[in-house]
Amino acid sequence: MNTQPLRPHTARSLVTGILFGASLLSAAASAAPQDQALQVYSRIAGVKPSAETLVELADEDLATVAYAAMEDDAFYNVTLKNLATPWTNREQDVFAPLNDYTATVIGMVRDDVDFREVLYGDILYTGNVSGLPPYSNSNNDHYEALENGGYSLKDNLVRNTQSSVTGLPAEATAGVITSRAAAKSFFIAGTNRAMFRFTLVNHLCRDLEQVHDTSRPSDRIRQDVSRSPGGDSRVFQNNCIGCHSGMDPMTQAFAYYDFTYDADTDPEGENGQLDYNSAGETDPITGSRVKAKNHINSANFPYGYIVPDDRWDNYWREGPNMYLGWSSSLPGGGYGAKSLGEELANSRAFAECQVTKVFRQVCLREPEDATDRTLIDTVADDFSSNGYSLKQVYADTAVYCAGE
Repeated sequence: MNTQPLRPHTARSLVTGILFGASLLSAAASAAPQDQALQVYSRIAGVKPSAETLVELADEDLATVAYAAMEDDAFYNVTLKNLATPWTNREQDVFAPLNDYTATVIGMVRDDVDFREVLYGDILYTGNVSGLPPYSNSNNDHYEALENGGYSLKDNLVRNTQSSVTGLPAEATAGVITSRAAAKSFFIAGTNRAMFRFTLVNHLCRDLEQVHDTSRPSDRIRQDVSRSPGGDSRVFQNNCIGCHSGMDPMTQAFAYYDFTYDADTDPEGENGQLDYNSAGETDPITGSRVKAKNHINSANFPYGYIVPDDRWDNYWREGPNMYLGWSSSLPGGGYGAKSLGEELANSRAFAECQVTKVFRQVCLREPEDATDRTLIDTVADDFSSNGYSLKQVYADTAVYCAGE
């Protein structure tokens, strides 16, 4: 697969040859070239270009303008940070501090890394500024110092392997899923279902209500889920099963992960860290590698499924959720977070989700009509077939919205 960065003429060919109908070209032409260049640059970078830069770009095609805007520091410090930061916390707070999850997304876009690796790569970006606190498994000081120092994220992020920095076994790394920020938000307490739900929300643009399917088998639903909530089994059959029958078999991929912290002295887990049971390690509660959190509330339904390992299976490859577009080249099951991340990242829903999020950001609106939906579909096709470059998605989408 070609993973080389796509040049502006590639984006130009795409948008002029496929995306625009005559009416769209007419609408875009109604704005002066300099005004269009200003809009495209500002939408992507989040700041206006200098007067000199604007004059230079006024006679360029809009794809070239888009790529020029992606050379601006503000594209990394503002646009990409605002895109990724809400993915890192349950509140979806865009103002949360820079962290390893966000920095890794920013670095991957800068380097045109195949964006699917965001869910399965052994990858981590750190700051390379002298005097920063070192990366720590138990705090976020490194990234907060990088952000508070006002350093350019374009120039001061360096790619590492997550395993070499954090000590997590390479086979246990899964992109941002196993970042400290994600662990702090989604592996903390609970049953690790939050990690699955928010990965679905942030990277497939689907919440559980949108994938609700009561037709899947219930054999992998854990003991903690009552089969008669409030004494009424119909609630389970018509409601609970719709999420848990698909979610629980896939969440099992996280069976060996936890986020450990002192709840008495550090209730928010600010000094906690990701904890993983490697081969040979045994949880004292379960007597296996499986973390105790996977066996909590077992009395709710003692005959429910007892998690024995990190084997996951995608029951949504059949039924209505098959239309999320699962890859036929993958088996639909495996062991651990990395292979689950590959399953999610290779879906059609993943590709369309990235394009939709960029569309909202640069077009300043939701996709509204058939023309917009065609744009999403076409750019997702190109994203999937040309190395999963998110820069190209930004360029194609900004050009489409030019003149609005």
